[in-house]
Amino acid sequence: MKVIFSCLLFIFFGTSINAQTSSKNTAADIYQQIKKLEVFGSVLYVAAHPDDENTRLLGYLANEKKVRTGYLSLTRGDGGQNLIGDEQGIDLGLIRTQELLSARSIDGAEQFFTRAYDFGFCKNPEEAMKIWEHDKVLADVVWVIRKFRPDVIITRFPTTGEGGHGHHTASAILAGEAFDAAANPAMFPEQLKYVQVWQAKRLLWNTFNFGNTNTTKEDQFKIDCGLYNPIIGKSYGEMAAESRSRHKSQGFGVPAQRGKAIEYFTTIKGDKPVYDLMDGIDVSPFNKPEASDYFAMVSNILQSYKIENPSASVKSLIDLYNKAATLAFVTPQRKMLIQQIIKNCAGIYAEVTAVNQLNTIGDSMKLRFNFINRSVTNVNNITISCMGSTVNFKEVVSNENNEIIKTVFVPADTKVTQPYFLVSPKKLGSYVADLTEVGSPEIFTTTASFSIKIDDNTFEFTQPVSYKYTDPVKGELYEPVQLVAPAFINVSPQLMIFSNNKKSEQKPLKFEVQSNIALNEKVQFLARFNNEQKLLFDSVLTLKKNEQRTFIYTINGNELPNNSTTTIGGEMVAASFYEHQYGSLHKISYDHIPDIFYNYQDKVKVLKMDLKTEGTKAGYIVGAGDKVPQALEQMGYTVTILTEKDINPNNLKQFDVVITGVRAYNIHTWLSNVYPVLMDYVKTGGVLLTQYNTNNSIGPVKANISPFPFTISRNRITDETAAVNFLIPDHPALNFPNKIVASDFDGWIQERSIYNAENVDPAYKKIISMKDPGEQNQDGSLIIADYGKGRFVYTGLVFFRELPAGVPGAYRLFANLIANKKK
Repeated sequence: MKVIFSCLLFIFFGTSINAQTSSKNTAADIYQQIKKLEVFGSVLYVAAHPDDENTRLLGYLANEKKVRTGYLSLTRGDGGQNLIGDEQGIDLGLIRTQELLSARSIDGAEQFFTRAYDFGFCKNPEEAMKIWEHDKVLADVVWVIRKFRPDVIITRFPTTGEGGHGHHTASAILAGEAFDAAANPAMFPEQLKYVQVWQAKRLLWNTFNFGNTNTTKEDQFKIDCGLYNPIIGKSYGEMAAESRSRHKSQGFGVPAQRGKAIEYFTTIKGDKPVYDLMDGIDVSPFNKPEASDYFAMVSNILQSYKIENPSASVKSLIDLYNKAATLAFVTPQRKMLIQQIIKNCAGIYAEVTAVNQLNTIGDSMKLRFNFINRSVTNVNNITISCMGSTVNFKEVVSNENNEIIKTVFVPADTKVTQPYFLVSPKKLGSYVADLTEVGSPEIFTTTASFSIKIDDNTFEFTQPVSYKYTDPVKGELYEPVQLVAPAFINVSPQLMIFSNNKKSEQKPLKFEVQSNIALNEKVQFLARFNNEQKLLFDSVLTLKKNEQRTFIYTINGNELPNNSTTTIGGEMVAASFYEHQYGSLHKISYDHIPDIFYNYQDKVKVLKMDLKTEGTKAGYIVGAGDKVPQALEQMGYTVTILTEKDINPNNLKQFDVVITGVRAYNIHTWLSNVYPVLMDYVKTGGVLLTQYNTNNSIGPVKANISPFPFTISRNRITDETAAVNFLIPDHPALNFPNKIVASDFDGWIQERSIYNAENVDPAYKKIISMKDPGEQNQDGSLIIADYGKGRFVYTGLVFFRELPAGVPGAYRLFANLIANKKK
């Protein structure tokens, strides 16, 4: 009998694009997958950010209870901190998305997102709902529930605020609202074109005991999630540690927990469970007469499964699939699981990989088509299609590598590869995406289709195309393949600053152009100043493929209006290009996640402002990733990056100021060793400015950092528009060399300050105060003490965000804090 196995994007098959090595399925893995066919039911876990999820519970549900398990993170974590690099905002959200997918590859749960943008810490859910637009993010949660169809929904946080973050509380509120709204056809009826209404049976809150907050009680429903799974070879505590440690950008590496681990739950909606999460919920089709054959077949497959020869189960699994195709209670997702198991049992290796990672639209692309049948299963008539090209392997000899390399053409009107949520410009509180895309962590645009005959049954699936290469140290690796534009245009520096007070100030602006196709024709290159154009080049240009050409444009500060902001980008026009070229390609690369690419229009922000500086040489001790050194250079400072060996009296005396980067004392233990040297530097006339450090479980400050004591709190001002009070109006920090006024705090982004000082020694002057709505004023965001002939500054003000963003007032205040008028 001929059966068609089909699936639009079978992410389980072949090489996982979310891992940098090929995915493998052991005989034990396959057995575990077959056991899941016995179980029905689904659970959706809901929280606000990557790393909020309870990885131990997810692993337990997906592998011990074997229910379909998903995690819905409202945001991609864009507003968090970054312990491994200087990426912020969208870039950080992309990193944390991949870290989350890597975690799911370990614990076995599925991953979903809404369009909500993580705009940073907020103290109440009302702010989150306002910025996200409540109805929009609620619609997204409803959409995921209607698609996933969970029997039980679990929230990580309560609606009453114990989660400590406005996003956390908002996630619980939205889960409760969506629990009801998903079942109401009057709510978001536009979704019903694609999905049906769905009523989950139970909403629980997974209570917790961490930090100083214990919300667990012994009368709550409890589960021991610390069990050991001998098939997998680890306990769920060990699995959770491995999964959670994938959140490297947040510094969440944790030790493995072994032994009993109780999780507690309180019921929010629906009946309270007594013995099991699924108590009283009819998730099983056991009572349906037509189900008996299905379960009998699964039972027989498990009993006859041979760990030394999984392929012996292929025929029975195909019979099961044929039976499942006739049963209404078998979901498409379950049929996909059966398909996955068939392919894994047959030992089939099937993939299409690109010879190059970057491939230009309007140019050729070389692909490698591979197929191997690594068992004695009868497999033949393989057809593989990709990018309009098809290859066929009619007869396949067992364990023989069938490989064909073909060159295909990428049509000039093909869209470049882009994360789907970055195709349209982001709004203040959310990404923009089509309804059918919402919820997906990522969508692959370059795919290959496979048709395989297994024991006279045709088997079809689609999987992403990846780039495969061999690293001499790491071995065989897989990365995402990228379709790119015909040209890249990069501008440097990213930020330029001119002072109102300097005449005839000139600075070079560099346009670096790379042609991704061979050019030998007339080309125009223009600089775009806001909405105006200036022609920089109009002649024949000859460039080899991937060759670069630099255009220099000198900006004269006299031509810029005082107190102005100008954006400058590039534009390239050639007959060989399908359209005018404006963009560039940004790459984010870390060993623990796949390469990340996205297209953007590279522009420089040019500020002309009333900015005075005092001092010319700055030493900088880099922290956990910020771009303040580049900002200092634009202010006119010569910046020297300092390491431990550079911290000695003779070297430091050349600097007007020494600055420590954000969280420098959290990550550099050697700073304790140089404390006396730094204090002597201040005492003899230097300025030492210390940007914020954290004082929490990620990296408490243990070193001495200042001449007089204070402690670092977790207090912060999250309202970036909060009014700022000048506590000592005549203090030099507010007057020299720039007169700081209220408007200097206009236009700040994301927040005002974090990890402010408290318990401050009387030697310090508290310069400003401010507050979030409904709170008392805080005065620890900027403290300054004279010490000997010099000055020590600690600040929680988020200069690491404001300076790269080009906020003029932040530059003026920072210039004052580091000013050193040596006598």
